[in-house]
Amino acid sequence: MSAKTYQVRTYGCQMNVHDSERLSGLLEDAGYVRAPGDAEDADVVVFNTCAVRENADNKLYGNLGHLAPKKASRPGMQIAVGGCLAQKDRDTIVRRAPWVDVVFGTHNIGSLPVLLERARVEQEAQVEIAESLEAFPSTLPARRESAYAAWVSISVGCNNTCTFCIVPALRGKEKDRRPGDILAEVEALVAEGVTEITLLGQNVNAYGSDIGDREAFSKLLRACGKVEGLERVRFTSPHPRDFTDDVIAAMAGTENVMPQLHMPLQSGSDRVLKAMRRSYRQERFLGIIEKVRAAIPDAAISTDIIVGFPGETEEDFEQTLHVVREARFAQAFTFQYSKRPGTPAAEMDGQIPKEVVQARYERLVALQEEISWAENRRQVGRTLEVMVAEGEGRKDGATRRLSGRAPDNRLVHFTRPDDDVPRPGDMATVEVTYAAPHHLLAEGAVLGVRRTRAGDAWERRNAAPAAGPRGVMLGLPTVGAPEPLPAAPGGCTAR
Repeated sequence: MSAKTYQVRTYGCQMNVHDSERLSGLLEDAGYVRAPGDAEDADVVVFNTCAVRENADNKLYGNLGHLAPKKASRPGMQIAVGGCLAQKDRDTIVRRAPWVDVVFGTHNIGSLPVLLERARVEQEAQVEIAESLEAFPSTLPARRESAYAAWVSISVGCNNTCTFCIVPALRGKEKDRRPGDILAEVEALVAEGVTEITLLGQNVNAYGSDIGDREAFSKLLRACGKVEGLERVRFTSPHPRDFTDDVIAAMAGTENVMPQLHMPLQSGSDRVLKAMRRSYRQERFLGIIEKVRAAIPDAAISTDIIVGFPGETEEDFEQTLHVVREARFAQAFTFQYSKRPGTPAAEMDGQIPKEVVQARYERLVALQEEISWAENRRQVGRTLEVMVAEGEGRKDGATRRLSGRAPDNRLVHFTRPDDDVPRPGDMATVEVTYAAPHHLLAEGAVLGVRRTRAGDAWERRNAAPAAGPRGVMLGLPTVGAPEPLPAAPGGCTAR
């Protein structure tokens, strides 16, 4: 009998991407096999949902409706819905889509295999929403998408009360992992061949507030700098309120912390920032940017911006454009304000007409495109060591190029060598010859290739046969002696 297949569909933020790797790991531990490609005939389809955008529920129910006839024609097929929308809507999902088998929340992703098995045995939907975190995502088994780069969750939840954001209500208050547990995971990942890690949190640089150490995040960055074999450290997403001078010093003084910073602005208007309950103002934000540039001149700084927040005037919007011109972001993720049911902003007076928001959005995008292109043109002539990536260049096959990330996270497409072809995870030294707004080109010959442990790990992964299925129980104790625990790895110790 062949193993059951699964597919996980992910929406939303990096935390959801990280959670989906854990969901995949849990399912594979339970004996499932990943369905090939985007196959819709998987035995189990899991939706890991996001509730940030206004139309998130419409997208979910549209996808569930698309799968309903497939499920009706395939006895034994199961559908599970997890993530933020599941945490928010709970029983509503089963009422609107009664063909769903399992609904689970953000706090209990580890329950998925057991809930699927119970739904199969009992022939009825299982809805289980935990109100508090059962286990940090990083403590669960994972099927990581990359052999050479990994997410490491350092905290979950958020203590901020931004009026446009529903995340704190769904992910809960901030809870920090112990530094020793984080570093033990980092060292274990490096031992597997990972050479780049991204520290992850809803408000990543507030790390330490739960354990009573205001400098815990800068200490963690410096500790990552001492992990032998770890070449690149990134983090996302920080909050300007918690971005202190000791963090800047740690970034500048720790060799493997990359010259990259994602710093959400949201608005350049002090009046709008106050209405958003963002605890900084324009002067404070630009002051952070100035300090980072002074300490790390080559840093690429990106941001998030919301256009059309309730009550935003033309003058307020002009203040956002002013900050964009002053900060000269390498990249900006721009969003038109979208009502999030359950947030204070959704009930505010002064909702902006769609056509006004659209016009402002287009002006902002045009300005940022101009700045991104100009900032990228400054990279022309530079020699960069690029970490070769897998799947970053959609046209690489047609152009005979490879793609990768520079230390500052800019995307670089470069000429594929005729021999000594680098593998994903290896390092290629290239010279930038052309710049576009969203990528760089290195059209000359590769200047050097450094084969790495990460490339070895990628090669091993692609050569290794799939592990045999293990199966899953209903959450009841097993009979007999338990399997021995794995040896503990060594080591000590955002938005």
